[in-house]
Amino acid sequence: MAADFLPYGRQFIDESDIEAVVEVLRGDWLTTGPAVAAFEHDFAAMTGAQHAIACSNGTTALHLALAGLGVGEGDVCIVPAITFMATSNAAIYCGADVVFSDVDPDTGLMTPDNLRAALIKSGGRAKVVLPVHLSGQCEDIAALAAISGDAGAVMVEDACHALGTKWRGAPVGACAHSAASCFSFHPVKTIAAGEGGMVTTNDPALADRLRALRSHGIVRGEDLLEQNADQPWWHEMQSLGWNYRLSDIQAALARSQLSKLDAFGAKRRSLAATYDRLLDDHATIRPLVRTPDCDPCLHLYAVRIDFAALGTDRTRVMNALRERGIGTQVHYIPVPSQPWYRAKYGDQTPPGAAKYYERTLSLPLFAGMSDDDPARVIEALEAVLG
Repeated sequence: MAADFLPYGRQFIDESDIEAVVEVLRGDWLTTGPAVAAFEHDFAAMTGAQHAIACSNGTTALHLALAGLGVGEGDVCIVPAITFMATSNAAIYCGADVVFSDVDPDTGLMTPDNLRAALIKSGGRAKVVLPVHLSGQCEDIAALAAISGDAGAVMVEDACHALGTKWRGAPVGACAHSAASCFSFHPVKTIAAGEGGMVTTNDPALADRLRALRSHGIVRGEDLLEQNADQPWWHEMQSLGWNYRLSDIQAALARSQLSKLDAFGAKRRSLAATYDRLLDDHATIRPLVRTPDCDPCLHLYAVRIDFAALGTDRTRVMNALRERGIGTQVHYIPVPSQPWYRAKYGDQTPPGAAKYYERTLSLPLFAGMSDDDPARVIEALEAVLG
């Protein structure tokens, strides 16, 4: 790949990150050690949540949260049709069914009306609602939580795109309206661990369950069912869990990256503002509609383009941009249209999700971009679109 190629996203690693990893490699603990606990402590402080439970990736964060809440057979999870498939897959892993909510075609986000319609479709079986903070923007979290509560469901935020975002002045992940929030530290996200995830919650009992579930359901210490205090090796598998642990190597990198979150967020906001200025009142390239009460730290800079009206198609545009050194991506193919979900439920792609999908294109956005790169991207896109 050419040195000046702009992917849609990538990690930004400096010497302090490398030194943090090397320090772990020179120490005694490569996993289940102090670096994980330190990262969890700092992450909880940053989000304002009482508990932060690190795990191996964003998918396992979602699975742990649902499993910890007791989601199982006979339950339904409400998931927006526009998301990465991990959101709905986590419910399937628990044995639950998924009802897909429609989304606003101009934001890709679940609205209160979308949720009400999905809850009716669930037939009263909804146990968890999973709003997705797509691209880093928030829905009306309080309204969705109230609607969920009235239906007897709890809310788990899929915040894998939204680290650094604030809603009504509070960091996403504070869990003021939800049972838990789930994050991802994949390299294209705001901070990187290589792979990594986190669940935040204010429920101490849920936090304890998640800590056990991420390590095979094993319990030690004061919560043993069989008291064998004279046997220092004693531990109990009290539930069926998984090996979803985060290593100290990954935690050290993620903690070092977390210390730069304000700087990363400022750069992303500055780049997004430049894109916004360049596209202000643009005739053919429109940013996503911004949602009220939200100060987003955007993971993606997605735009809306009516490819058909321009006499072109998205494949040609993406290939032509790549030839000009610009990487783009589509986030996301509606999950109900995926072959596995079509076979299970039939294609239930709702109209708002279909309209969002047919127009969306994610442009480069990451902390390592220069201030001039957005202009380069838009100039290339305008040339390709004619």
